[in-house]
Amino acid sequence: MNMAHTTTTIKISASPDQVWQLIGGFDSLPDWLPYIPSSKVTEGGRVRHLANPDGDSIVERLEVFNDKERYYTYSIMKAPFPVTDYLSTIHVKEDTDGKSSLVEWSGGFTPVGVSDEEATNLFHGIYKDGLEALQQAFPD
Repeated sequence: MNMAHTTTTIKISASPDQVWQLIGGFDSLPDWLPYIPSSKVTEGGRVRHLANPDGDSIVERLEVFNDKERYYTYSIMKAPFPVTDYLSTIHVKEDTDGKSSLVEWSGGFTPVGVSDEEATNLFHGIYKDGLEALQQAFPD
């Protein structure tokens, strides 16, 4: 079994603290991600139950939360995706200009019944669309 990985990064014209304030909550996806209209958390905020537009349910577990360095890592417990061993991180970093942010969304997973390329393209598309939506929340 081999792991596949993908990473997407976008520049946002807001401070890392401003961006983290919007996306840093594990329950905050509907605030910035059009693909996820609803989220509810259980287990003291460690597990989020998401709905996507097709009515599929996605259940994800918070694995690491680092408020100081502005990132969190989560795994998928249940989802309509053709992968296992999914682990993803959203990280808000300071850009070199000192004013804006670089937001990096990365994931690793083992494809099941699809090629590495198909699985990678799926998540690359989700991350890219998500970060582009996030960028819209902070117009220049």
